[in-house]
Amino acid sequence: MGHALCVCSRGTVIIDNKHYLFIQKLGEGGFSYVDLVEGLHDGHFYALKGILCHKQQDREEAQREADMHRLFSHPNILRLVAYCLRERCAKHEAWLLLPFFKRGTLWNEIERLKDKGNFLTEDQILWPLLGICRGLEAIHAKGYAHRDLKPTNILLRDEGQPVLMDLGSMNQACINVEGSHQALTLQDWAAQRCTISYRAPELFSVLRAICHDVWRRPLRHGVPKGCDSVALAVQNQLSIPQSPRHSSALRQLLASMMTVDPHQRPHIPLLLSQLEALQPPAPGQHTTQI
Repeated sequence: MGHALCVCSRGTVIIDNKHYLFIQKLGEGGFSYVDLVEGLHDGHFYALKGILCHKQQDREEAQREADMHRLFSHPNILRLVAYCLRERCAKHEAWLLLPFFKRGTLWNEIERLKDKGNFLTEDQILWPLLGICRGLEAIHAKGYAHRDLKPTNILLRDEGQPVLMDLGSMNQACINVEGSHQALTLQDWAAQRCTISYRAPELFSVLRAICHDVWRRPLRHGVPKGCDSVALAVQNQLSIPQSPRHSSALRQLLASMMTVDPHQRPHIPLLLSQLEALQPPAPGQHTTQI
């Protein structure tokens, strides 16, 4: 946790004895907001996420989100620069200082292409998808699941490398159930969230957005209230039409990842090997045609 935090002048804060200047507001939700700030010690831009903590549970959840970030040092998972808890008039506010990516999210990228009448190329699908799977592999290796993976929670570096963010919903991927009471409790918990944890389920929201952009096909149903697109994708098979812009290998890979039967979906290690095989050769690298 940060040693000290104060508002030392209008628009300037100190976190871990470093000064940050407020630039502009990037976004705001019900109990949180994100500001763009500049580090006066290094001239770099950062995203400062503020979480309003009305009770002890809120403070614990904010601390847990910071702890989840600290679990990883991976190029495809957003790192935590600093964390601190501010107290003002018996109220608390948690601050997470995070790297800023001016390119925005995968959703921003898809929307920009759509506005211009352009489509995702095969390379623009394969490269981010590979990075997303690598990030998920690292999360799963720690015994966790992201649980809120979607295009708006995937940032893009300048070169297009994806970075998974918003780790506040992360939880253990496997839960040991002992006794009928615990099983019923878990059943109620899962029903409230309308999510299903099988092989790589967290990719569904991302895949539906990619497939919707690639083929400009509207989703057949809206998302039911209280459910996320993971549950929707599990319930409804998405057909993958032929397209001259994309290879049959890519279409087959996407179709295998979107199948309704969870036992037929590939595991992340298999996806990684398939995605790596489909990656285009590096510049200057020649391939031999046989």
